[in-house]
This record gives sequence, structure tokens and C-alpha cells, in this order.
Amino acid sequence: MNDPVADTVHELARRARVAARVLADTDRTAKDAALQAMADALLSDAPSILAANAADVQAARDGGTHEHLVDRLQLDSTRMSAMAEGTREIAGLPDPVGEVVRGSTLPNGLQLRQLRVPFGVVGIIYEARPNVTADAAALCLKSGNAVLLRGSGSAART
Repeated sequence: MNDPVADTVHELARRARVAARVLADTDRTAKDAALQAMADALLSDAPSILAANAADVQAARDGGTHEHLVDRLQLDSTRMSAMAEGTREIAGLPDPVGEVVRGSTLPNGLQLRQLRVPFGVVGIIYEARPNVTADAAALCLKSGNAVLLRGSGSAART
């Protein structure tokens, strides 16, 4: 029996696994450039993102969503700027990949090192907070991981 949703998720996960291998070997300069481009895109595409978000917010209100949940969903220029700034801040962080956490040398001269390495593929399911999309994508990229994001249906347009 075919399940189109399961088939789609499986294909996305397969692609993410392929991307994860590339990201694990991507150097800091390339990752930081991609993060800066993401921040630039958040700002340059803000008008269309905000228009899509306004439709999501209206649909949530029309559907009787509590106002505190609508506030989590709603974006404005200040929040868009904060998302871009947060992405730039992540770009400015040191690259965690390959960082030596601790190490020791055994009496026989063998050196042991514990290094930070990417997980591979990270899956994140979250509620109607469009800013989580930018934060999660940026953090995963910086740490050399591919990510599968599943936000709330109430933010589908955003």
C-alpha cells in the first residue's frame, strides 16, 4: 500500500542524508557565507514573507486560535530583523566541527581525542513559530548537519 506522505518524508530524509555528508566536510568560510546569504535573504524577501505571514495570521484568527498563539505566529519587520541578526550572530560563532573537547595521551604514547562532529541529519518538529525555522536551519548549518523541519500547519504560507 502506497502512502504518499510517508514516501515524501522518506525521499526528503534520503536527500538530507546525502546533504549531511557534504555539510560535514564544508569549511567554516563556506558555512558562514551561506549563513550571511540566509540573513540577507530574510531581509530582502521580508515583504513577501510578511505578506504570506499576514495570510497565516488571518487564517489563525478566523479559525479561532487564541491570541497568544497568534502572537507566536505573527511576524513583523522587527522580528524579521531579529531573525536576520540571529542568523548573522550564528555565522560569527566559532565552527564547532572538529573542536577538541578533551584528550589525553596514554602511557604507551597513544593519543586519544574527543572531537565535536556533526550528527548527520537532525529532525525538528515545532509549533507556529516561524522564527524557529531560521534559528534551527542556521544552527544546523553551522554545526555541519542537514535538517528536516516540520513547522505547524498554521504557518504553512510563511
